Amino acid sequence: MDVSPRDLPLAAELPPTLVEELTLLLGERFTQSPGVCAHHGHDESHFPDRPPQAVAFVESREEIAALLRACSAHRVPVIPFGAGSSLEGHVLAVHGGIALDCTRMDRILEIEPADMLAVVQPGVTRKQLNNALRGTGLFFPIDPGADASIGGMTATRASGTNAVRYGTMRENVLALEVVLADGRILRTGTRAKKSSAGYDLTRLFVGSEGTLGVFSEVTVRLHPLPEEMAAAVVRFPSMQAAVETVIRTIQSGVPVGRVEFLDEVSIHAINRYSKTDLAEAPTLFFEFHGSPSALEEQVALVQELAREHGAEDFAWASRPEDRSRLWEARHQAYFACINLRPGCRGITTDSCVPISKLAEAVLRARAAIDASGLIAPILGHVGDGNFHTVILIDPEDEAELARAEALSAELVAIAQSLGGTCSGEHGVGMGKREFVAHEAGEVGVALMRSIKAALDPKGILNPGKLVP
Repeated sequence: MDVSPRDLPLAAELPPTLVEELTLLLGERFTQSPGVCAHHGHDESHFPDRPPQAVAFVESREEIAALLRACSAHRVPVIPFGAGSSLEGHVLAVHGGIALDCTRMDRILEIEPADMLAVVQPGVTRKQLNNALRGTGLFFPIDPGADASIGGMTATRASGTNAVRYGTMRENVLALEVVLADGRILRTGTRAKKSSAGYDLTRLFVGSEGTLGVFSEVTVRLHPLPEEMAAAVVRFPSMQAAVETVIRTIQSGVPVGRVEFLDEVSIHAINRYSKTDLAEAPTLFFEFHGSPSALEEQVALVQELAREHGAEDFAWASRPEDRSRLWEARHQAYFACINLRPGCRGITTDSCVPISKLAEAVLRARAAIDASGLIAPILGHVGDGNFHTVILIDPEDEAELARAEALSAELVAIAQSLGGTCSGEHGVGMGKREFVAHEAGEVGVALMRSIKAALDPKGILNPGKLVP
């Protein structure tokens, strides 16, 4: 694996002049409280906590700009912080420095139904935005499970259960306001649906994980609410049968809203954690969106495909409350898996392969897990070729951690050998930098480093992340 937080040097104490300057700027919203710093040095990854030396709660782009100018002058690291739900160590202060907490920048600045867009500050969460959209006939579809902040979702190029139909943050961010490392303010993109005017700077920053700039505004695309929705749970005699059903569904052009795969271990975990009574077998969760006639056609075709692959039942969740309970159980699957082994942490893999290679990738992953002797449920957004494993480890057992990291590397190698990627939606953070180096090649890595050096020449923005 790449460099661990244990191996990175600790930063020196913050310069007193910088502390004085930021205290003057933010007052009590700049703090070196150990408790507050500890909270900002923890995420959902398996990496050891690494708290910052201070936390700054900003409320405007002007405050972000002033803070970055001051930290640039003193060469002090700045780590943007949102909901803290990262799975790859994005918010860990591996070189010390200041956590820039954007949670107070939580205003929805504009909702424009006619243009189907919204302008939000980075601390707005996806649920907060969708609550504000009630009555407009529109919704924001990106759903990574956690109630993540829009800024964090943009930074990691997040996606989730709806990506098979509505795309990822890459397709749903129209424009950005970004504060650069030296305090300059950049606006990228427009409200138009497309543009061919120059380099696509918006896409450069989407997925940059706080290493190139700090978001102060995000303009996102909205979508019409489906006229009707229907959800179903389908169990299969084998993993291969379930995954091949997904492949045939996608290749047949069925515009499913969501399709999720869970192996029998994941279903067992969900039943224990969410008090469901699902059959403990390889299972697909489907959701269909559209008009009544379109739904009828979609459902008929998928039922036929599922039966061809030995589907044993098709249980419907037609009432809104039943659908909500079903998807809430799916969203809690990570925590359900963690609870299979009390006191453990999870190394969550995030492979994505071409849809034609999905069955091979999942079956090879299962074989690698079985050979490792570790507990690692498989689940994922298989409609777009993205699947995860949650490798359960004792964080105090160095030998087990090494085995788990070797397994994680093997799963990445399987995906990359099939034309896939090491990260479909979780981002790179700390743990996947070496895999990005393999994926991008020498020329790609050199270009990434050049971009980082051009935009952040002093290397203060989230150091130790993303760039190989």
